[in-house]
Amino acid sequence: MYLPKVSIVTPCFNASEFIEETIKSVQSQTYNNWELIIVDDNSSDNSTILINNLKKTDNRIKLIELNNNVGPAKARNIAMENAEGKYIAFLDSDDLWLPSKLERQIEIMEKHDLILTFSNYRIIEENGELTSKVIKVPEKINYAQLLGNTIIGCLTVVFNREKTGDVRMPEFRDCPEDSALWLSILRSGSEAVGIQEELALYRKTKGSLSRNKIKAARKTWNMYRKLEKLNVIKSSFCFLNYSYNAMKKL
Repeated sequence: MYLPKVSIVTPCFNASEFIEETIKSVQSQTYNNWELIIVDDNSSDNSTILINNLKKTDNRIKLIELNNNVGPAKARNIAMENAEGKYIAFLDSDDLWLPSKLERQIEIMEKHDLILTFSNYRIIEENGELTSKVIKVPEKINYAQLLGNTIIGCLTVVFNREKTGDVRMPEFRDCPEDSALWLSILRSGSEAVGIQEELALYRKTKGSLSRNKIKAARKTWNMYRKLEKLNVIKSSFCFLNYSYNAMKKL
């Protein structure tokens, strides 16, 4: 049975507390044809030592070590430039996947010839304790709808690079670079498909953007004005929708 390769993009910066658990959640996947490309963004802790220890026994794990800190967007772009897979998936260095994540998503994408999918995910505490909060996603979302929504969790996204071509995250630190990438993929009229299953666990750490609502709001406004080039009226309309949908996620 043909199993297309999935390239998993993981930026890493001082993630020694969580990176082993994150990698093991990939190794526990029921879908085996993957490569995990970890780009270490000049960590000062022992993240790379832990990664290399796991890498010794699994040649699907690849580590790229940077000499300067470049930020998560550029780190992800470097990983994508080195990716070999038909599909690109994202997993940050403190988040986790459930074992059937890739198998379910690739099965659906291959069957229906989809460009981008995402799924429900559960919030976990910093110590890994499960919460009752599950982010549930719509069945589909298009460019216009996504402008006013943050429902697509980066840790759940898989896209088909044969359909998107070589896309990149904008390396503009004061914007939500992941949302900007999804918008760039959907701008041509495609729809992203939401899988109504809980496939990943998002760790809410002290430094996570979701905890800093003011910072997240500013970045979203900058995306409208500086990246999407929307006028003030359109930006304000989208921002009201964004604020409403963000409140629903709390």
